[in-house]
Amino acid sequence: MLGMTNLCRYSQLVRVAPTKLLGSNSRLVSRQLMTPIRNNNHKQNIFKGFQIQNILKSNPIILRFCSSSQPKRSKLVGYWLLGCSGMVFTAVVLGGVTRLTESGLSMVTWKLLGEKLPRTDEEWETEFKKYQQYPEYIYKNNSLTLSEFKWIWYMEYAHRTWGRLIGASVFIPAAVFWAKGWFDKAMKIRVSAYCALVAAQGLMGWYMVKSGLEDRFQGPSDVPRVSQYRLAAHLSLAFILYSGLLAGALRVLRPFPKGALVRIKELGAVTGLAHAVKAMAFFTAVSGAFVAGLDAGLVYNSFPKMGDNWIPDDILSFAPTVRNFTENPTTVQFDHRVLGTSTLIAATTLWLLARGRPLSPVARKVVNGVGAMAWLQVCLGIMTLVHYVPTPLGASHQAGSLVLLSLAIWLTHEIKLLKYIPK
Repeated sequence: MLGMTNLCRYSQLVRVAPTKLLGSNSRLVSRQLMTPIRNNNHKQNIFKGFQIQNILKSNPIILRFCSSSQPKRSKLVGYWLLGCSGMVFTAVVLGGVTRLTESGLSMVTWKLLGEKLPRTDEEWETEFKKYQQYPEYIYKNNSLTLSEFKWIWYMEYAHRTWGRLIGASVFIPAAVFWAKGWFDKAMKIRVSAYCALVAAQGLMGWYMVKSGLEDRFQGPSDVPRVSQYRLAAHLSLAFILYSGLLAGALRVLRPFPKGALVRIKELGAVTGLAHAVKAMAFFTAVSGAFVAGLDAGLVYNSFPKMGDNWIPDDILSFAPTVRNFTENPTTVQFDHRVLGTSTLIAATTLWLLARGRPLSPVARKVVNGVGAMAWLQVCLGIMTLVHYVPTPLGASHQAGSLVLLSLAIWLTHEIKLLKYIPK
């Protein structure tokens, strides 16, 4: 009996005994090879059996394990996608910090290639005077000093500059790889979608900021801020772009073998729950955008009750009723709590259910990570709430939502890998 290493290196003609790549417990079992047999009826030594090349061609999973390395260009594309996803992750966290420090409305103009960085005192005074003409300064920050303005301006400038770097990191390599013919048809479609999402994300960012610069804050309790709808759209596009880039990187760096996709009964429930956790993590994060947009994290800072009640009296105080779900801070916070708790229950159930299922070592580690991260994320959310949303905790909570989503995406990919067997 030869091991996988010998199988990959064996260069003689061999006769292969029947084997199973997947046992009843979905684990790879030993590959058995019989020794060469000489035929003395011929002058030359002839071996009965199949060449190792034929064995590998007929067994795609073995071929995947035996390949010395993926094509260099495929790996380069995969690492490019992974790097871009990391940049989007950083942008989401930086955007959260910008929102928490109330820096997003400090820059009142937008240029495609970037705004000029003020360098002299005169240029800073000019920039500050522009800001003083808009609602945030007039109604809220009229005591702001120039040095304080510089701080929030730099925060927004860093966020916008990083966004433009993401655009360059996506568009330029995409054009180069496309021209070199490194993309197949499916990858061309995905890359086109990535580019469209990057462009839409940049435009939505300015459209969101513009909503906070409009003179629409006339009520006595109105606070100058961006539209929660546009903020949610901006964050949703970022999460969709990040998810697409990460999933694309996994497809390239951990590709699916060319084989028949079969249903493994033991993994049906785990697969369904993994996809559910992925979707719930996304929608919980979107609901968090409404919480941030309405400053809903500051209305009830107790847990598990909201004040003295499980369900607050003002939860449906707006008319018509449907407005409460996106415009009533109490309802928005309540919904976020419910979604977060539901995601935690789903992730915990997934972890418990996966314990008795035939997972690969990598998938086992990832599902453990999903369960642990769900608990950590809920704890971060509670701490953020009861401490009145400090910037470090708020930013960590937003980053945690992306980590949980990342693990869920990775888990669904690993589970799908287990479903491929040779034709």
